[in-house]
Amino acid sequence: MAKVEKKEVAAATPPWKPKPRPIVRLGIVLISHSLLVSVVCCTAGIVALFLLPMLAKNTYISENALMPGSASSMLSNHDISEAERLAKDLTSLNSGAADAGIERRRVLAKYLSDLGVEVGYHKFQSHQNQFHPLHFFSSPDSGLSRENGSCSSYGINVVGIIRAPQADGKEAIVLVTPFNFRKNSSSEALSISIGYAVFSLLSRVSWLAKDIIWLVADSQYGEYASVASWLRDYHIPVFSASSSHNADSCFEGNNINLSREESPGRTEISSGFRRAGTMAAALVLKVTDVKGQLEDTLSVYAEASNGQMPNLDLINVVNYLAVHRQGLRVKVEKFLSVLTWEWIWVLGDTLNFIGKVAGSLNPEWKFGISTPDYVEGTATLASSLYRQALGIPTGPHGAFRDFQVDAITLEISPKVVYTNQGRRNEFILRSARLIEGVVRSVNNLLEKFHQSFFLYLLTSPAKFVSVGVYMIGFALLVAPLPLVAASLYVDANKPEPSSQDPKQKLQINFKPWKWLSAAKQVFTVHAWGVFVSLLPYFISQIPNSTPAAHSIIWFSLSTFGLLVLYLITKSPSKPQKGKWENLKSLTISAVFIGLLLMSVVNFATAQIGALVLVPACLLAQPLKLDIRTASLKTFLRIATNVFISFVAFPPAGFFILKGVNEGFGNMDVGEFWTWLESLWAWNSATYIYIGMVHLPCWVLCLQILLHSC
Repeated sequence: MAKVEKKEVAAATPPWKPKPRPIVRLGIVLISHSLLVSVVCCTAGIVALFLLPMLAKNTYISENALMPGSASSMLSNHDISEAERLAKDLTSLNSGAADAGIERRRVLAKYLSDLGVEVGYHKFQSHQNQFHPLHFFSSPDSGLSRENGSCSSYGINVVGIIRAPQADGKEAIVLVTPFNFRKNSSSEALSISIGYAVFSLLSRVSWLAKDIIWLVADSQYGEYASVASWLRDYHIPVFSASSSHNADSCFEGNNINLSREESPGRTEISSGFRRAGTMAAALVLKVTDVKGQLEDTLSVYAEASNGQMPNLDLINVVNYLAVHRQGLRVKVEKFLSVLTWEWIWVLGDTLNFIGKVAGSLNPEWKFGISTPDYVEGTATLASSLYRQALGIPTGPHGAFRDFQVDAITLEISPKVVYTNQGRRNEFILRSARLIEGVVRSVNNLLEKFHQSFFLYLLTSPAKFVSVGVYMIGFALLVAPLPLVAASLYVDANKPEPSSQDPKQKLQINFKPWKWLSAAKQVFTVHAWGVFVSLLPYFISQIPNSTPAAHSIIWFSLSTFGLLVLYLITKSPSKPQKGKWENLKSLTISAVFIGLLLMSVVNFATAQIGALVLVPACLLAQPLKLDIRTASLKTFLRIATNVFISFVAFPPAGFFILKGVNEGFGNMDVGEFWTWLESLWAWNSATYIYIGMVHLPCWVLCLQILLHSC
């Protein structure tokens, strides 16, 4: 009977085991060869990054309704002469007079009122951006008015609104001109002339389908502050009578009562806040005096907070009209130091040669690029990547992106200071026609910008790299992280050799207590990262302290806090022989999660962080193991680990980058604190990344290197 039962059991057991699914088998193969995959992917990711200038595409207009340059300009010499007369009236006032700013506002308001448009004043209170941990993810200007602020902190914007004759007032286009009413600046007066010439023309045309708002922003407290305050009140009305009462009392004390001021022109000037429709786009116009210019140039600034960019069509329209209609040279910011790097020129020559060889083999393979174009594209790409990674707006247009309005700053620089009236009028005419053409194109839109790209990097004013191309390099860099973490997990949980089945390629004997110490250590270091991120709020409260002192205090308290956390958690850094693989696996997992989360908020920050953290994590290995081996391979790995650990330390990386761009002379410890202060003042997510992802992972990699085996 027993034999029959054994036969039945044997018959019930299948003679073969089901094969794992193909995706599982592929995962097993990749994990088993994680070293080779890591080398290939990291190398390909870095190569893909340097190939981006070569893969850049020419810009094009995606939205057909824009039709830039399809209509002839309507600006006349009368508009230019009136604009010049306004500039002369503004500059003729004595800047030293106490009421010079008030008189300039009155003159400007009178000119606008004579056009028959709605004119109003906007009163705002300026204050410096300060770090506060509870308000970190709010806008840089929280909008909380200080009722006990002094009268010297108040400013006044002048706003003119043209109601479109063929619209219902649901959409608007904004033109911003920063102007310091207390100073007598010829470049600012020139920008006022350009803005008034365009505004004067638009007040008479019949083809407007969107309202036009001209904001003359009071820039005495900063260009961004005045624009941000007006935008906040435009979208989020403040129903507080106390702050308004304080402002009125300040203005009355300065012999100006805006609420009762009247113009001798057609319309009444009011201090009540005036609104138009939803903003379709915004242009910030500035004129700067740059010496040594060989021609009139137009610089375009587009980066906003946390790497936000306006729709690419807006930049394309400006570039097309400036180059093909007004003959202006368009520039975007670039790292000039990159142009002097010899190895970049050698790389450009190599890629140029490869492109020529490929073209000779097959004429359809057109991916070659000249060496100067490659170097210029690399310098511009590096600047675009860095500016987006900082997360700090490059101009007043950044305030519009906080409200999801596409906006850019146009900075026009004449080649010479125009003392000749004819040349000056010609410059105003060309600049005003450019603004007129952009307004015409945006006016044609039936909906907001949406056809073109919002995620892109510029390599020149007429070339860009889309997100579908530049994300390949980032994906290749982070792809080895989960594979290496899984490989270390498998190695740390393998059973003893005596009990291991030789036929089983990947066998795991999970013992969770083996990972408890490493998990506690990773958690402790990231908790310390939160502590380090909050420290500046308390350090900044110290009175009469220099940035250098703040830096020293921050470093000392951070080091002391790390030691205290280790003591509280019973010293998780205590050496444990043979367990560094667990710590490295969890560190790599934390880096992978942190980089993926950061790529959602600010892709440029994640890209730069991956270039530093991924090699640091993959190469991290206890130095004692390499010292015991004492070979050329281990010596190179030790040198590489030490170099990467030094560069990955945020203060060291900052000073290296600053030295490469500006020179290594006159370095000051307080400069790093000032840089951090700018990040937290503008609520840049890069600050959170440095404190809660980059710095803790750097500490963990350092602990792996110093681990006792």
